[in-house]
Amino acid sequence: MNKVVDIEKIKPLFKNGMTLMIGGFLACGTPEKLIDLLINLNVKDLTIIANDTSFPDKGIGRLIVNGQVKKVIVSHIGTNPETGRLMNEGKLEVELCPQGTLIERIRAGGSGLGGVLTPTGVGTIVEEGKQKIVINGREYLLELPLRADIALIKGSIVDEFGNTFYRGTTRNFNPIIALAADTVIVEAENIVKIGELRPEDAMTPGVLVDYVIKGGE
Repeated sequence: MNKVVDIEKIKPLFKNGMTLMIGGFLACGTPEKLIDLLINLNVKDLTIIANDTSFPDKGIGRLIVNGQVKKVIVSHIGTNPETGRLMNEGKLEVELCPQGTLIERIRAGGSGLGGVLTPTGVGTIVEEGKQKIVINGREYLLELPLRADIALIKGSIVDEFGNTFYRGTTRNFNPIIALAADTVIVEAENIVKIGELRPEDAMTPGVLVDYVIKGGE
């Protein structure tokens, strides 16, 4: 099954008010061509789940600057002053989540779990509004799972079925968010025929992927 499509085919998938997960760590491993598409479509009121909001001129930061995002669920915003400005002006909702907790919430969403128990944040503002559970005399926060309508990931080498290899640190959040969305779109640096990618290099199995588009054009 060949999942490689022209970018025009996926345009109808994006709607105002969607929740998107986007891969990357400070724009490393972020699908910039798919970010370009979102900007060109000018979809609004997006909720973005990601590690961070990158920089104003890169990755997710470009969506922030363009006023397309209503809420972000991220581990930090310090590299993008525009995120902080919009948050302070009440124009952008920011939910900060410790990085390890964030990725485990996404993993839980992808695995069908009801949540994650973690001691991280107990006794701090992180615990506000969350259920606390005591196990063996120790307090834990119940962190709820996260899922998205669409996950946008970037692969270094992707075969036509969607089996995906990530080079070096571009891996970051990408393989985990591929588990936790109703639709998964991979932007591929290089596309190869089925069988050309070694099975042990398939860090995201193609069965999780719905569409593959060629990046870097």
